[in-house]
Amino acid sequence: MNDYTVHIVDDEEVVRRSLAFLLTMSGFTVRVHQSATGFLAVAPRIRNGCLITDLRMPDMSGVELLRRLKSSDLRIPSIVITGHGDVPMAVEAMRAGALDFIEKPFEDHQLIEAIRRAAAELTDITGGLADVSSVQARLNELTDRERQVLSGVVEGLANKTIAYDLNISPRTVEVHRANVMTKMKAKSLPELVRMALSVKLDAY
Repeated sequence: MNDYTVHIVDDEEVVRRSLAFLLTMSGFTVRVHQSATGFLAVAPRIRNGCLITDLRMPDMSGVELLRRLKSSDLRIPSIVITGHGDVPMAVEAMRAGALDFIEKPFEDHQLIEAIRRAAAELTDITGGLADVSSVQARLNELTDRERQVLSGVVEGLANKTIAYDLNISPRTVEVHRANVMTKMKAKSLPELVRMALSVKLDAY
């Protein structure tokens, strides 16, 4: 049995029940919250927990929830669930402190693996993210164009938008993006974003 609690924040009851059932059956201790406001009320009392929150909620967005937690100095490892087209918001959530984001629809194992990475943060384990010096070394191997594409990705821009901004074809952006993933040794888009944020890519 895990010694931490997974808190689910989602305004849709069917989603809360579905996620709670999946995680309970997978051996996790779960608590559900129907609103971000409700979760914030109990957050200061959470000592060993991680958070799964939807991005789009009526009372407060997932991004705003993470910003409130951060401003209150409440360190709760967080995962955001995003719908198709919400990737820019998901990237913004990572800037606000989210550890990971998962796009709908997702496989059960994707969520479970993300929770385990979040739980690893509770014991000060890096969760597989390479140290900053290693990430910086990989970043230095990128070409100028690859770095420009990476900057666009971290901003949450679509390939077509990056292509337009750089005056190249979307297909060329896809090739550069694939090369960036390979050179940075990133297994997923969230991992690539975490790497870029860890070395403050915006400074370049």
